[in-house]
Amino acid sequence: MAAPKPTTSAPAKQQGKGKTSGGDKPAERVVAENRKARHTYEILDTLECGIALVGSEVKSLRSGKMSLDEAYGRVKNSEVWLIGCDIPEYSKANQLNHQPKRPRKLLLHRREIGRFASLGYEKGLTLVPLKAYFKNGRVKILLGIGRGRKVHDKRQKLKAQTARRDIEQALRGRRSG
Repeated sequence: MAAPKPTTSAPAKQQGKGKTSGGDKPAERVVAENRKARHTYEILDTLECGIALVGSEVKSLRSGKMSLDEAYGRVKNSEVWLIGCDIPEYSKANQLNHQPKRPRKLLLHRREIGRFASLGYEKGLTLVPLKAYFKNGRVKILLGIGRGRKVHDKRQKLKAQTARRDIEQALRGRRSG
């Protein structure tokens, strides 16, 4: 009998499919970002979590339609829910479409709910979705614990950003001239 021939490396190519080479972080495609949240809240900590969606919601997200502007997180019966998130109906889904502003369950481990989401019960802290993105084909939500900023805190932050921007522009102008 003849010895079996060694196989080629074709299956090895399929294993790495969908991921970047080496130790880089996986490819992420941002769908929606809540930029106003970083202005309104002082973000203390962040956590990446999954979200339970129906098919038409995922199709709508793939086309880049989502709004996190009025969304927030709530803990109910030891589960975390995303409330106020708007995913518009998918135009080609006719009868099997979803409700655009329905509450959606966030997928967290029990330990994460206990440690992270329970901070939302503390006075002045809230769960704020910062951005939604695709990571390895799955929809992820970056959830943050935020403390509301007062008006004078917002003004101080804007002043500091403006001063830093002016200094950087002055330094750039000096180097080129």
